[in-house]
Amino acid sequence: MSTVENRPAGIAGTPLDADHVHASGARLAVEAARFTGYGWMRGTSGNISEVVSREPLRLAVTASGLDKGELLATDVAVVGPRGESVAVEGVEPLRPSAEAGLHARVAALTGADAVVHVHALNAVVAGRRWPGGVLLRDVETLKGIGRLAHDDEVTIPVIGNSQDMGELGDWFEAAHDPRTPAVIVADHGLYAWGADLRHARHVTECVEWLLAYALATS
Repeated sequence: MSTVENRPAGIAGTPLDADHVHASGARLAVEAARFTGYGWMRGTSGNISEVVSREPLRLAVTASGLDKGELLATDVAVVGPRGESVAVEGVEPLRPSAEAGLHARVAALTGADAVVHVHALNAVVAGRRWPGGVLLRDVETLKGIGRLAHDDEVTIPVIGNSQDMGELGDWFEAAHDPRTPAVIVADHGLYAWGADLRHARHVTECVEWLLAYALATS
């Protein structure tokens, strides 16, 4: 059962009300349209989230089943730490993505305030080719994910896929390297995160480029 909340948003210092949630929804819609334009959120696939409160943990996440290139500010759901729906007065109770639980797990473990999940082809192919993780080093674009361009061995973890978000979250925690802000879910897609939506977008773009580079040079 969900509960109605109207309490301070831990990261913004403003009430967690409909205006706050819809402002987040507008930002999510812009980023979703960008990724759709890249071909990384085909059909209704993929989802993006933004933390709107830390105490308690609450995320605004793109609603399920919608074309990610056509989202409105109101096409957003609010979820708690297990991906469960949380009602906020004035916000239509849309169905969150089934993967919202992993978004919340990533945000809780890493401290990230934004999480991006895309079905980018290079991530799926790289995960199939290197199921033990994608090894990268001596590439300038590594700086885009907070690593060094030279003499820094970076592995993008690859974890198995599951429809059980609790199980998937456990696999993520076991594979997580706090120095690497991304993970590939085998035969599924890429998760990346950052301090805000722009940072998470930059990480996503850089990781996708790095995976394309690895595939092209292997």
